[in-house]
Amino acid sequence: LNKIAGQFSQYDLDLLEAMTEQAAIAIQGNIIVEQIEAARKQELEFLDVVSQVSSELELTPLLQKIISTISKMLDCERATLFINDEKTNELYTEVGEGLDEKSVIRFPNHMGIAGTVFSSAKPVNIPHAYADLRFNPGFDKQTGFFTRSMLCMPVLNKEGKTIGVSQVLNKRGGSFNSEDEKRLAAFTSQISMGIENAKLFADVQTQQNYSESILSSMHDAVITLDDEGVIKTCNISGMRIFKVPIISEVIGKTADDFFTDSNRWLADNLKDVTEKDELLDAELQVEGETLSVNVSIMPLLGEKKEVLGAMVMIEDISSEKRMKSTMSRYMDPELADQLMDAGDSDDFLGGKQSVGSVLFSDVRSFTTITEELGAQGTVKLLNEYFTIMVDCITDEGGMLDKFIGDAMMCIFGTPVPHDDDPDRAVRAAIRMMTDLKVYNDQRAAEGKLPIDHGMGINTDSIVSGNIGSPKRMDYTVIGDGVNLAARIESACKQYGAHILISEFTLKAVKATYRTRQVDYVIVKGKTEPVGVYEVLDYHDDESYPNLVDALGIFNDGHRCWNEGKWDQSTKLFKDVLKINPEDKAAQLYIDRCVHMKKNPPKGDWDGVWVMTTK
Repeated sequence: LNKIAGQFSQYDLDLLEAMTEQAAIAIQGNIIVEQIEAARKQELEFLDVVSQVSSELELTPLLQKIISTISKMLDCERATLFINDEKTNELYTEVGEGLDEKSVIRFPNHMGIAGTVFSSAKPVNIPHAYADLRFNPGFDKQTGFFTRSMLCMPVLNKEGKTIGVSQVLNKRGGSFNSEDEKRLAAFTSQISMGIENAKLFADVQTQQNYSESILSSMHDAVITLDDEGVIKTCNISGMRIFKVPIISEVIGKTADDFFTDSNRWLADNLKDVTEKDELLDAELQVEGETLSVNVSIMPLLGEKKEVLGAMVMIEDISSEKRMKSTMSRYMDPELADQLMDAGDSDDFLGGKQSVGSVLFSDVRSFTTITEELGAQGTVKLLNEYFTIMVDCITDEGGMLDKFIGDAMMCIFGTPVPHDDDPDRAVRAAIRMMTDLKVYNDQRAAEGKLPIDHGMGINTDSIVSGNIGSPKRMDYTVIGDGVNLAARIESACKQYGAHILISEFTLKAVKATYRTRQVDYVIVKGKTEPVGVYEVLDYHDDESYPNLVDALGIFNDGHRCWNEGKWDQSTKLFKDVLKINPEDKAAQLYIDRCVHMKKNPPKGDWDGVWVMTTK
């Protein structure tokens, strides 16, 4: 403006044009440099985020860093990350600017713009939020924020599954463009990587804590070694068994340095471990004490089956071995294990009083059988018979007390009590009858004579313990309850019964069985009468046809017997014989009625019969 001397000439115009052209070049160059610097700065910030993703294993701080960087680089007012809750199918704010713990947003993962992006797995760029029908202004009311423009991007895991949505709001100076979409997509991929890495780390940490908890709670020693034989880990039980006060006395030592002297055999077995090796009932020397142990050695394998090291598991069985060897003399090994697990083996060996159900069984006409079979045949027969019968007892949780020739004495309720011990005893007796039938069918097919037996069960107070002399001790039970069970078993012959139970067992059982009272009797050696009942549940239509009808008639006949109605009782028992001529108990009562008519009772009749034999 205002040429000092004269007017502007063409020369001045040409000069100004040349200067302006150079200025434009300089300005453009500076702009390009500034753009390059800005792009470089953004790349550095992006690389910093990538570095954070690679190094940061705590998910929340990482996501907060990424969201903050997104907001800065996209020049927007707010950025938010929504994660899908697979249990509730809801999107919720994992991190977000302007949000605190109390203002966490949750909504169904198919609603709103974020729900649309989650469902379609496609980005959405909206320049005017309130003009879009998918936008829910309720969130603005909830947060106190006014949304103008927004850009949403799906967060995909490595399998291509949508796990969340990233969202930026209100681009400063306008709307979000395609370059912003690319940048948000790049950052979103880093979010996905961060989530995956954090999840992997959490899984590894959880697995490690889980493994450490298992190892610390194990009763057995667990020691791991690397491929050079150096001990890397040892659990608490390992320190206890080897009496090591601090872990540093184990970790870092080689197997040759730790397993020395008389324990050298263990170090030798740890060399070149390629498959599992078990050493049972071995011995370790620890501070002058001999330990009985079971040792398992197994290789630790990598993904390609390469050997990474070895693991040693050592079970100290010293006390268990001593106790089990004692208790196994008295009972089934499984029962011995239960007692040892319960920790009351000392109490039961020392003796205790409890309520139990005692079962006696005895083979019928055994003398005749032995005469036919001879010594070797008799032993073989008894071994086969007892194998079947003992399984029936132990399967119901009972204990075989002893064999008495061809008889058995079994106990339910001690040393391991159950709520239904009387039922267990009755079920065992029923199964003994059914399994005996199968065994007899097999013998018949081989042309051999069948076996018959009877059983008696009584439930009462018994004393159990290790009884005997210093030279010979046996675990057994004693008491009146035991004696009564033996008397009831002997009575089976008189009634032609196979299973008899006392009135005390009948009152104690919880289940319902097919029973009938066969007597109210004073057994030999007793003064008080006892009700005796026969259990008939083992019968089928072949062995006792129309059993239910016969039971009803028999019970009516026995009621008449108790009332002293001899003729009416006789008629009813004869009706039972019409149904089953083999019913020995019915014939017994017919004979008794005849006797009572000839020899009427003196005084009041109470239905009690006095047995004169065992």
